[in-house]
Amino acid sequence: MNQEMSGAEDQKKQQQDQMNRVNGVHNEDKIDYVFKVVVIGDSAVGKTQVLSRFAKNEFCFDSKSTIGVEFQTRTVSIQSKVIKAQIWDTAGQERYRAVTSAYYRGALGAMLVYDITKRQTFDHVARWVEELRAHADSSIVIMLIGNKADLVDSRAVPTEDAIEFAERQGLFFSETSALSGHNVESAFLKLLEEIFNMVSRKTLLMGSVANGNHIKQTNNGLLKGLKIDVISGPDFEVSEMKKLSACSC
Repeated sequence: MNQEMSGAEDQKKQQQDQMNRVNGVHNEDKIDYVFKVVVIGDSAVGKTQVLSRFAKNEFCFDSKSTIGVEFQTRTVSIQSKVIKAQIWDTAGQERYRAVTSAYYRGALGAMLVYDITKRQTFDHVARWVEELRAHADSSIVIMLIGNKADLVDSRAVPTEDAIEFAERQGLFFSETSALSGHNVESAFLKLLEEIFNMVSRKTLLMGSVANGNHIKQTNNGLLKGLKIDVISGPDFEVSEMKKLSACSC
């Protein structure tokens, strides 16, 4: 049994290493930025599956609803910088929303997922956007995801409706299939790239303000105008979230 578990872990590690090599990332590379991203949306739209497909290139056929909050990570290379994406999977059930809303704090990006075969999940998207903007930073980058795009015969949400909503709300948009992996990679990378661009603009602005006002660089380097280490919060927050996590996949 132990040998089987060890073999499975080795296989997962090899898969992750291969994904990192594809993105030009090596284990010994220094992490330049850590970006916190939240995945939100109604229950059973495939949030955990989309995340699992991006983070581990896996799809779990017997996945159950996420309870509480958990996170996964993946390291990628964007514009020659090594980015560690720390992606939080928030439960979609109404009874957990009061809990998960606290975890929007510090998020630089959000994946808002609906099911293209269930119109109600798309109708709720506006409410999710409202909640997100009420609890998250005003500059948060939002990607609207229409998941289960492989179920073309069961489509209940026209692509045009989603595009119109995304344009009206200033969101990025993509349709994905966690089952096949279609567009999952590109959607996450687009989101991370836009976060990187946003952070870079803020860094340049800070550097410009510091130089223009002759502000001396502080010991912690916050005004050096070279790099912002965007961390998702203190270490205790991560440990506390782990205590609440109970996801099957």
